[in-house]
Amino acid sequence: MGALCYPKSMTHALPRFSAGQTLLLDADDTLWENNIYFERAIAAFISYLNHHTYTREEVRAFLNEVESETVRERGYGSASFRHSLVTCFERLSTEPVTAEMHEQIVSFSRSISGHEIELLPGVADVLPVLASRHRLILMTKGNEVEQSDKLARSGLAQHFASVEVPREKNPDAYCDVCQKYELTPHTTWMIGNSPKSDINPALAAGLHAVFIRHPHTWVLEHEVVDGAREGQHLIELTDFSELQMCF
Repeated sequence: MGALCYPKSMTHALPRFSAGQTLLLDADDTLWENNIYFERAIAAFISYLNHHTYTREEVRAFLNEVESETVRERGYGSASFRHSLVTCFERLSTEPVTAEMHEQIVSFSRSISGHEIELLPGVADVLPVLASRHRLILMTKGNEVEQSDKLARSGLAQHFASVEVPREKNPDAYCDVCQKYELTPHTTWMIGNSPKSDINPALAAGLHAVFIRHPHTWVLEHEVVDGAREGQHLIELTDFSELQMCF
């Protein structure tokens, strides 16, 4: 997939919104680093495969296809990522996959879970300020056990009124959350780094959105950002700390 695209309608003239908003916040690559660890594991995997016919770029493209397939069948999380690596290796390898090879491949996915939670710049200082003025709900897709563990290790859990971990973040998921918590669209925002999961479906559900760029957003989350409809706000930021200028 190509690079992220941003609509010309976005502006850096940041308005200020009153207290009492509901802020739905993504977690991975919005509050803390995540995809960089997967990228490192993938680079190690491709080097280990050392395919003699396909280039590294071609192997990565093939892995992207396998990951898309896995997500549809198994959802997200470390087990799904491990399955994708093994499947990719089995399909591309020119020789049978031995038990030793399988263990080596699994070790690449296992390395991800060993990282400490690395909060992104501004999060530790700004999140408590936001929580003092607004209602914060963590809304992040993935494996619920893994996401709950990361939240607990992050030290940020006390700032959230609720936590939602849907299988996918599509317009229906946002509508369900609004209904569950009796949220009104004109005071509800989705804040995140993914056009595909955070911004576009939230806008489609009638919510406002804040797009915070991350330089290493997962390629499967790349998508052209939709424009805001009449009455909606779409704000683009480059750093989490800029949120306190709006909220």
